[in-house]
Amino acid sequence: MVDDTQRSAPTDEPVLIVEDDAAYRQLLEDELGDARYRTLAVASAEDAQALLARRTVALVISDLRLPGADGRTVLEWTRTLTPVPGFIMLTGFGTIDEAVAALKAGADDFLTKPVDLEHLRLAVSRVLESRRLRAEVARYRALQTSSGFHGMSGTSPAMLKLFDLIRRIARSDSSVLITGESGTGKELVARALHAESPRADGPLVTLNCAGIPESLLESELLGHAAGAFSGARGARRGLFAEADGGTLFLDEIAEMPPAMQPKLLRVLQDGQVRPVGANAEIQTDVRVLAATHRDIAERIRSGDFREDLFYRLETFRIDVPPLRERGEDVAALLRERLQAQTAALGLPPRRFSPRALRALLQYPYPGNVRELISLVERAVTLADGEVIEIGDLPERVQIDAGPLSDIRLQVLPPTRSHAEDWETLAEREARYIREVLAFTDGNKQQAARILGIGRKTLYRKIDEGL
Repeated sequence: MVDDTQRSAPTDEPVLIVEDDAAYRQLLEDELGDARYRTLAVASAEDAQALLARRTVALVISDLRLPGADGRTVLEWTRTLTPVPGFIMLTGFGTIDEAVAALKAGADDFLTKPVDLEHLRLAVSRVLESRRLRAEVARYRALQTSSGFHGMSGTSPAMLKLFDLIRRIARSDSSVLITGESGTGKELVARALHAESPRADGPLVTLNCAGIPESLLESELLGHAAGAFSGARGARRGLFAEADGGTLFLDEIAEMPPAMQPKLLRVLQDGQVRPVGANAEIQTDVRVLAATHRDIAERIRSGDFREDLFYRLETFRIDVPPLRERGEDVAALLRERLQAQTAALGLPPRRFSPRALRALLQYPYPGNVRELISLVERAVTLADGEVIEIGDLPERVQIDAGPLSDIRLQVLPPTRSHAEDWETLAEREARYIREVLAFTDGNKQQAARILGIGRKTLYRKIDEGL
């Protein structure tokens, strides 16, 4: 019997619990239910297989020992699914070696029974966050073209400069601070640094510093010894140990609690980790990458972030450009995402109406590439026919620019602080024409129709040297 209680949940997809002990199964359901997760529960691997054949789940939590087929078989079945759900193995104290084997086979984590319920919630949150990030990376990779670079697309000078910087910095073993607005792809930059580095064959371990309770962050990063605190029944490796020989990516580093910052600084200085409650230090070989969308200088001034830690992390710094500074990349990304989304939904080709495309090309994208992807996905889903109209776009984007001659342009005043951002009306017009030509793959007839001008006028402007 499957209990599919509907709850308001942190994830749209349920968590599947595979546990033959009815009382323990109910305990896990209750605990996850209290954390607002929707749950499904079955008593055997065979029931799990039948359910997975017809339902998509975000995460599977399975006991290793089950009647009939065991938890390893459930893990093998999940590896064949699309998308692949997260997987947490539950083991007894005598089966740690088998749990380690499960990790090598693709499990995301394992917990020993009886499970500490606070660590259960943390493990579930971590695995689901990792799954979300993998899905987001996959979405970005859908934008990849022949000029793509580790899932990032772009031929603008800003992006070519970024790709070159990543290649050069990747050769070093020093820490890197990645900064940029939300949605610019800082995680992709970290993955590219790892993939281009000599550590590419080692692990890449990620942690969102804003998503871990302060009371558990030290244990999560450094690990803990058995009995180090209430509920620590066994020793646990920290993320530094898991990343040994590879890379540790600390996202939202500016949110790290002040009490943890000096401990991270010591690890960065000598490479040694002392798990909570342990008597000895462990030597690790880890390259640390950190990212933030916050103004970290302001965090230092307010006393929320240590200046010495900042300098230690900022041996190299990479500033990821916002989408509004990437020129014709916007048009290329719109075209590529439109093709990818229609293909993913099995729909015939779609195209933007001239009004819709004008609005999308002029929109400033405060949410950057992530927002562009969401806008296109929404438009493809809502459009009734093959033409995506301006009404299929959110209200904030529905700006009817009209013909090119009627475009309202906001030109920055020629102040000293904005000298590099100065753009004349003629330059803005030329850039807009180039973006439309990029979107239409150079089809001048289609471009003229979108621009609202005659072909002769377009040819004249091209001859004048855009």
